[in-house]
Amino acid sequence: MIERQQDVTPAVLAVMQRSRDPRLRQILLSLVTHLHAFVRDVRLTEAEFRDATAILNEIGQRSTDSHNEAVLMAGSLGVSSLVCLLNNGDRGNTETSQSLLGPFWRLHAPRVPNGGSIVRSATPGPALFVRGRVLDTAGGAIAGAEIDIWHASPVGLYENQDPEQAEMNLRGKFTTDADGCFWFRTVKMVGYPIPTDGVVGRLLRAQDRHPYRPAHLHALIVKEGYKVLISQVYDPADPHIASDVQFGVTQALLGDFVRHDGPHPDAADVVPPWYALDYTYVIEQGETVLPRPPIK
Repeated sequence: MIERQQDVTPAVLAVMQRSRDPRLRQILLSLVTHLHAFVRDVRLTEAEFRDATAILNEIGQRSTDSHNEAVLMAGSLGVSSLVCLLNNGDRGNTETSQSLLGPFWRLHAPRVPNGGSIVRSATPGPALFVRGRVLDTAGGAIAGAEIDIWHASPVGLYENQDPEQAEMNLRGKFTTDADGCFWFRTVKMVGYPIPTDGVVGRLLRAQDRHPYRPAHLHALIVKEGYKVLISQVYDPADPHIASDVQFGVTQALLGDFVRHDGPHPDAADVVPPWYALDYTYVIEQGETVLPRPPIK
């Protein structure tokens, strides 16, 4: 029987202890312990509790086929980055090519041959030529890996956000060759503000934080027998590289976007300046499990 506030936590923990699955039991016991401690620490008021539950409801209500407010909030609180780093790079002790999935990955991007373009509609901006290589942790080349690529346009919008872009613009799937390489043409991306018309936007305004993510290229790499690699390669010249609103930038994820002011040796239609990016991705052995897409 509960008589005082001190009686609540032991009563709830006793019920959580009954969970048959060991991992679920561990998570629930820790969740209740920390959640109740938080409530006591800040002496949460009834009005604040009602506000908090309303915010959680709003996060769910604002998530649609093309927008995921919960993923945005997790990133803006640093949770996404922390989970990523804890689970990769020798449990967070070494650098890793792993990064955030983000809220804009879609299934079924079109397949593109190496050397092809992922530009599917008029997308003004400097040409970018990307060459990637996929290696295992011992430095061996990974042939036959599937590389899912996506990025925002030079106006800072993904195609699902922008009616001016063609379906699946700036998205494509590639396959590594015998040397573990893949390469393609696109346009240079820019940094962009995350959506701020919901709960996350109110949080940022309350903290006087800017909403910008630095320019980056997404990749999701799949090879049977290896853990799926989710990566973002960032442009170190971006003005927000040291203050990413989603806390996703790490030293290992900085790319070298090299500017060229002369003609391209193999593409006569390219107007200078154009850029080149070479980046090596390292994947770890493990179970091959695709993430759940945040949007359709």
